[in-house]
Amino acid sequence: MHHHKATTSLVLNAQDRLLAALDSGLRTVFTPTRATRASPARDSKSTELSAAETRQAGALMRVNHVGEICAQALYQSQSLFSRSEELRAHFQQAAQEELDHLAWTAERVAELDTHTSRLAPLWWIGAFAWGGAAGLAGDRWSLGFVVETERQVEAHLASHLDLLPPGDAASRAIVEQMKQEEAEHAAAALAAGAAPLPAPVRGLMRLAAKVMTTVAHRV
Repeated sequence: MHHHKATTSLVLNAQDRLLAALDSGLRTVFTPTRATRASPARDSKSTELSAAETRQAGALMRVNHVGEICAQALYQSQSLFSRSEELRAHFQQAAQEELDHLAWTAERVAELDTHTSRLAPLWWIGAFAWGGAAGLAGDRWSLGFVVETERQVEAHLASHLDLLPPGDAASRAIVEQMKQEEAEHAAAALAAGAAPLPAPVRGLMRLAAKVMTTVAHRV
């Protein structure tokens, strides 16, 4: 009888965490996020952008906003499937830090007078599936997934610093801060015992990211 109660408790706990993850996903996609820190763009001095520069910056920041939606889904799903309470707390803390990125990019997209991606629910679902698969594979692989994801994101943000209009100091300040913090998340996951991912998996991740960034640039 005691074993049955313990099993029931575990199932209910898992269900509660799944419902919490889905609720968080709905809020990520449909509810404006409030940052806990001031935007790095606050003290920046941007010059007036041309119409073409504004469109370019808006599209790039839309892509970065999608990346932050995906980051929330990844950390939520990896936390859900983690075997370790300590690691679950690690993922939840990282997700909380990434919420600022989500808010900063959304704010900048609005300032550039464009829209966030209309496919946001699709991006969240896809990223949640990726993170869930990594979590089910085991904690060391899940951490390895974080390392590879953050390294790819860091490289992607570095490329945006080359593509953003030189006068768009606000967007550049946000991207710089995000890039620094993504590197910190990768280092933390590595220190926590991440396993290096096989080359084919890294390649699939790069392909998925390429599809997302190409589509989100426009839609």
